[in-house]
Amino acid sequence: MPPRPGASRSEPHQQRLALGLWANPAGVSQAEKLARRISADLACGTFDWSGYVAASSKKTSISALENVLAEFEKSARSCISDTTWKTEYERVFSRFGAGDQELTAELLERVILQTAPDSRQRRRFCVSLGRLAAFAGLEVDFGRLRGKYSASALEPRDLPSDEQILQQAAAIKSDGWRWLYGMMAAYGLRNHEPFFLDCEVMRSGGYQIRVLAGKTGARNVWPFYPDWVDLLDLRSVVLPAVTGKTHADYGSRVSQYFGRNLSLPFQPYDLRHCWAVRTLKLGLDLSLAAQQMGHSLKVHSETYHRWISDEVHQQAFNRIQQRDGGGAAAAAPSETVRYADDL
Repeated sequence: MPPRPGASRSEPHQQRLALGLWANPAGVSQAEKLARRISADLACGTFDWSGYVAASSKKTSISALENVLAEFEKSARSCISDTTWKTEYERVFSRFGAGDQELTAELLERVILQTAPDSRQRRRFCVSLGRLAAFAGLEVDFGRLRGKYSASALEPRDLPSDEQILQQAAAIKSDGWRWLYGMMAAYGLRNHEPFFLDCEVMRSGGYQIRVLAGKTGARNVWPFYPDWVDLLDLRSVVLPAVTGKTHADYGSRVSQYFGRNLSLPFQPYDLRHCWAVRTLKLGLDLSLAAQQMGHSLKVHSETYHRWISDEVHQQAFNRIQQRDGGGAAAAAPSETVRYADDL
């Protein structure tokens, strides 16, 4: 592209053009149309920066941060859930504080630096504020600030045993909280998900439940172990009297109750981790476990492979021995394989 007006470089070169479009199908379609128009103008020698620099400058020079945030929210909320908006953006943007401010790269960087280095929160701030900057047409690069956080870099937890989980369940006096605890333990649910379930199949004698409004959408889940459904009396559905407006509200209520009233020697979310490790020991395919937990196979593998102990490997080996007789002959085909002459 030809140099922009006032640029130091005089020869044509590759350049960025911030469009302020959202990264959804409609935005991509609009960007493709604009790219074809620019390509035609360049080919005909009629390209003029005036129509593009003005639009870009208008975006980058919005002085009121409040206006940018309002525009961004209107665009973003058309393609993401309320929960994602609140956790990934609203909480981040609340760090801007009150008062009239100008949206600048320096302001965004100051907000990012309020978070701990190499933390999940730091990564979230870099991603969310980077998207805000792209929307506004600001040239930023927060790569150097993101740090080294990754789920696989976390240290494995000291998870409770199955016996400890059952002992804690027996100690819960409230029917509602005992049922919720049991559902988290048997089905590996997130803290808020017991409040958003379809349990009709389970109540009718089956084992499947359906999460209606989880963090990552609806999904079906099965218990591991199946006998915990009856052992913990989970077919008698009774929820604790808890209210909230968002998933985060319900999740906080669960964490608060368990922390203040039960004095658990582990975190409520550990019940979910135990379910995942249990499926490894029982040989459930990783892709199936990931689907039931409501996250990607990549996330599942990166998170839970650290809990695969020598004991888990030995149990898997023992199952293969029992199934196949432990020898190569068991895996050999029963008929001679005939190869075609032309292969």
